[in-house]
Amino acid sequence: MVDPVLAAAKAAARAEAMARRTGFDPALGGRLAAIVLAESPPPQGAIVSGFWPIGDEIDLRPLLIALHARGHRLCLPETVKRGNPLIFRRWQPGDRLIPGRFGTSHPDSETLTPDFLLVPLLAFDRTGHRLGYGAGYYDRTLAALPHAFRLGCAYAAQEIPEVPAGPNDVRLHAIATEQALIRAMAESPRFG
Repeated sequence: MVDPVLAAAKAAARAEAMARRTGFDPALGGRLAAIVLAESPPPQGAIVSGFWPIGDEIDLRPLLIALHARGHRLCLPETVKRGNPLIFRRWQPGDRLIPGRFGTSHPDSETLTPDFLLVPLLAFDRTGHRLGYGAGYYDRTLAALPHAFRLGCAYAAQEIPEVPAGPNDVRLHAIATEQALIRAMAESPRFG
């Protein structure tokens, strides 16, 4: 059962977050990449999931290219039928992408199970709650991968005092922005 008060709070926060993100420079992803590599790099051998930027999302491609150069196996999410978790398909720089649901792009390759996830978001708070686009894909996915390290990736200006959250909203271990790495949870998997 959906809590109508929580649903309304999330809808309002989403609209505000989308408006706030408009006009940001996706190229700030280069700064985010430098911070992640310096302060919370995935451990050697970790399979890392990223995401291909859509709209005004911060551009993770500089980080993905750097991680590939460091020898990480990478994957990008495929947005499958509603109600299911994401699946992740192997990707490396230069691979052709195909269009997916909701404006996403993913490779047509083998599936991998990531153990270090770079997670998109509309807004975040310092406790590790994230506001997504509303379909629940990442919450279902993160719940299915409880031992994976969860690193939100966003612009610093996407931080809000408190994200409306319910019992099915999975918290992030940390959030990386173009300005800093914010550790949200004291306890975390062996990664990060």
